Amino acid sequence: MLKSPLLRLSTLALMVSAGQASAYELYADSDSHLNATLEAAFGIFHSQENYALSGRLDEGSSSWREGYIKYGLSFDKGLAGAGTAYGAGNLLSSGTWGDGDAAGFSDGTERTTKFEDAYLGWRSADLFAPLGKDGVDLSFGRQNIVVGDGFLIDGDALNMGKGLADGEFNRGGSYYLAARKAFDETAVLRLGGKEGWRSDLMWLKSDNRAQAETEMYVGTLEHVAEAGTVGLTYIKTTDIDEQYASPLQLERDGMKTYSLRATGNAGVKDLFLSGEYAKQDKPHADNEDAWYLEAGWTFSEAIWTPYVSYRYSRFSENYDTLFYGMSRGYGTWFQGEVAGNYAGPFNSNSRIQNVGLKVSPAANLNLGALYFHYDTIDRSLGNTDGHEVDLYAEWHVNDHLTVMPLVGIYQPDKSAENGGTQLGNNDQNVYAQLLFVTGF
Repeated sequence: MLKSPLLRLSTLALMVSAGQASAYELYADSDSHLNATLEAAFGIFHSQENYALSGRLDEGSSSWREGYIKYGLSFDKGLAGAGTAYGAGNLLSSGTWGDGDAAGFSDGTERTTKFEDAYLGWRSADLFAPLGKDGVDLSFGRQNIVVGDGFLIDGDALNMGKGLADGEFNRGGSYYLAARKAFDETAVLRLGGKEGWRSDLMWLKSDNRAQAETEMYVGTLEHVAEAGTVGLTYIKTTDIDEQYASPLQLERDGMKTYSLRATGNAGVKDLFLSGEYAKQDKPHADNEDAWYLEAGWTFSEAIWTPYVSYRYSRFSENYDTLFYGMSRGYGTWFQGEVAGNYAGPFNSNSRIQNVGLKVSPAANLNLGALYFHYDTIDRSLGNTDGHEVDLYAEWHVNDHLTVMPLVGIYQPDKSAENGGTQLGNNDQNVYAQLLFVTGF
């Protein structure tokens, strides 16, 4: 039997270009800035097949739409040689329309407006010179937190709708777009600059029922250099709300997670290397682990500058995926747009191989293809064997609009009736989505 769908994270599918502005300046002087912020996304989705994770759907197809808009203010203020104060406050309105997603986590009636960001912070400027510029950064409040490349923590981005438990886990729509990402309560101390040794000490509290309202302490130690970054991460989850926890999430109360990670080019211009190993020490169950190794190469002198990559990842049978998210584009860490969001294996009980290709025919256009092969470790827990091909484009129309069409072709080995998750058959599923992302 497959593990609870409450462990799944919907994809943060927003790959806004690095050059796109994220704020509109309302006021500025020599040491102060006040900005209006706006971020919006809308997506149109269709899946030829449905999946059994919620227990709500029947065999057939699903068509739906998702959207959100985040809006508010941010500021920073110099403190006359005593560092810089900063903060933000943003509301977020989201919704889902139509049938709801292909796994049934949403039903198309979700609509909510709530605060997303509400935090204050202080940066040290040049007060602690040995630690570098802004070598001390202290913040607290409701904010998004990312550790490494999101393998363990990339925001509180699980956005369930009304399709489970009579809406007990509903966060207001936009399951795929992962509209809400901020942890409800945080206290974060960052030490060190942008190079050399640096560290983070954090307390994070989720108000997400689908994450059992997990509370945790996080510590990192990293060395950042031009050739790459090497880092250690320690996470101790200390409290959950048991009434919302799945059997796997019950082990979070007292669970310790350790990881070693590295990413960079090792001093070779066109090379990309990345990897991480995570081990979980559970209080009442066997230890679990997960790891990946990835290599990529950019053909910088070739036409359209092709980039090719290969990654192998393995997640043990009862590995807890915690708060993983999307940090480096499609495939990290939602491995397959159909499998990673609706069908499984959801980065647990599986070995996954991924091959990627990306080209840039124009300065504002990227075209990509991803192949995923899924191999279940323990099929008594459910069979998510299969493969998927995703073809996509990222068109940065202008500084304020990005359009991203995608077609996915997913082939499961088994239907839901034979241990898989696809309802009624194991036919090939042709999936399509079209995303619009804007901001200023």
